[in-house]
Amino acid sequence: METLTQEKLAEKFQAKIDADIKIEPNDWMPETYRKTLIRQISQHAHSEIVGMLPEGNWITRAPSLRRKAVLLAKVQDEAGHGLYLYSATETLGVSREETIDDLHSGKVKYSSIFNYPTLSWADMGAIGWLVDGAAIMNQVALCRTSYGPYARAMVKICKEESFHQRQGYEIMSTLMNGSEAQREMAQDAMNRFWWPSLMMFGPSDAESKHTEQSMRWRIKRHTNDELRQSFVDASVPQAELIGLKIPDPNLKWNEARGHYDFGAIDWEEFWQVVGGNGPCNKERIEARVKAKVEGEWVREAAMAYAKKHKS
Repeated sequence: METLTQEKLAEKFQAKIDADIKIEPNDWMPETYRKTLIRQISQHAHSEIVGMLPEGNWITRAPSLRRKAVLLAKVQDEAGHGLYLYSATETLGVSREETIDDLHSGKVKYSSIFNYPTLSWADMGAIGWLVDGAAIMNQVALCRTSYGPYARAMVKICKEESFHQRQGYEIMSTLMNGSEAQREMAQDAMNRFWWPSLMMFGPSDAESKHTEQSMRWRIKRHTNDELRQSFVDASVPQAELIGLKIPDPNLKWNEARGHYDFGAIDWEEFWQVVGGNGPCNKERIEARVKAKVEGEWVREAAMAYAKKHKS
């Protein structure tokens, strides 16, 4: 039986990628590919779980029983998304416990957007419409990512995220059709979440350390800047339709490009938040650590039950 060199294995691996054949857990893969996936999928999983916190803050204060039920369902969906993604990460040879400990220690990050506070009910609309809308822009492409378990998890996640986006847009539309105070609330939420939503796609292509290799491996199908532009192009008409103003004086349609031009992003703010200095970074991590500590007895009981019934 022929023993393939690392170089030949790498060639066969890239040939599968180029042919759009999914890479599966038992397939040979470069160690850097595996580590890139562990970083990306675990960050995605953490973002889903941490993202429950700013929304969970409003479940008891939702303005109606219907709104409360919808928000409960949405938060429950996010928990499920995190579990799908932790499971996908485990297929790469790391334990869920290990990835969660990496989050708590600060070794692994989550989406910077969840380090901003939710100050009003309108923020639930902004998160659903803008934040989940930005996530969908990225995640639809991930349904075709080269790693099979990740791609398959994304199919279900995207279906549920599209519901979240519609739910958020409905909240904003309802507020914009309400009283002056409600319209001001919606616009305030828009003003605070617009720029952080643009930052969700990550640093500019010129600054990104991972984009070029991830594109070659087809982990990513579009660059950060391409996705950001698509998000702006889709969101501006939606905002205009319900009377919201994009908080960007430099925003204008560029006929020659066929896209909207928009202002400069404050990357200093982005890196400060990513580095742990955002408004709610400390609060978010403390909440996750507390949940793990206080839930230890539940995990122990579940494992003991499973062990007893397995034997």
